[in-house]
Amino acid sequence: MRIVVDVSPLSAPRTGIGNYILGMLRGTVEAAGPGDSVVPFAMAGPRGAARIREALRGAGAEERIVVVPPTSQTWRTLWSRLGRPKVERFAGELDVFHFSDWMYPAQRSGLRSTMIHDLAPLRFPDSVAPLTRRMHGRKYRNAAETCDLVFVNSEYTANDAAELLRIPRERIHVAYPGVSDAFTPEGGRADLGQPYVLAVATLEPRKNVARLVDAFELVRATHPELDLVVAGAEVTWAPSPLAGTSVRGLGFVPDTELPALYRGASAFVYPSLFEGFGIPIVEAMACGTPVAASAHPSLDEAAGDAAIRVDPESPEAIAQGIRKALDERESLVPKGLDHAKRFTWRACGEAHLHGFRTAS
Repeated sequence: MRIVVDVSPLSAPRTGIGNYILGMLRGTVEAAGPGDSVVPFAMAGPRGAARIREALRGAGAEERIVVVPPTSQTWRTLWSRLGRPKVERFAGELDVFHFSDWMYPAQRSGLRSTMIHDLAPLRFPDSVAPLTRRMHGRKYRNAAETCDLVFVNSEYTANDAAELLRIPRERIHVAYPGVSDAFTPEGGRADLGQPYVLAVATLEPRKNVARLVDAFELVRATHPELDLVVAGAEVTWAPSPLAGTSVRGLGFVPDTELPALYRGASAFVYPSLFEGFGIPIVEAMACGTPVAASAHPSLDEAAGDAAIRVDPESPEAIAQGIRKALDERESLVPKGLDHAKRFTWRACGEAHLHGFRTAS
């Protein structure tokens, strides 16, 4: 079975979606049988293509990368909307085409598959960038109309896709994200000068960092020695929740530096209003860090019974959850380590292969 996987989002600095694509690709290559081949495919500009090749180094898969002039998103959009040429023109003959959020070109034959990471553009349209809202809306419609298979990263998102997109539930398959081997309690710990509570989140409204900042002022009343450290990039389409505060913002932090940040933290907090899954929760647990996480049901599968859950709309509840995570560290850490073991990229790859095989 020749499986062509669209990895175009790897042309951007990797956050949750890019990490999922790369982990899923590596896991599928690892789990593939002797008759299977996995082909990373992308359409990107020159700089993006170089970033994709760097990300794929050591993946053990044949690459098909189409380099186009800037802006590559314009080319991907035109190609998707025109419906020609078919993807086989660039990717070769295939048995499965698995496309990303960034494009949905037509194909001549084979299974058609995609991944839906979350439905935030539909559930919370004002909390995502306008370009993201438009791009995902078109992709969602195409997926609902044309895909044989739709993968999601949680049962919550599976039910959301069935309800909002009217996709038959039997066409939806759950493939949980994995955690890289780098996320472990063993290894270096970040030293930021004083103890800190860590949050990892892009600074967009849905991540609820503004309420976290308010909550941490309450935490400081009983824990004046603690800093709040936020690792995550600013967005251009919404005001920064860190502006004018004493919170330490690190900006975008690459995956290579995150494990030490998790390990060095006194606690990890994730107060998001809505997620497709919430992989930073599991990464923190895998590093041996106690977690306070939003009680929104979209995070139930990531948190399991190993996190302190908090009302994300209440700064007081968030503050109390952080204090509780600090106080209950000894019981939370082993629970978190055990919970995190459930999530591997090999299992994610196996889930994809099972979907492809049972649908063909």
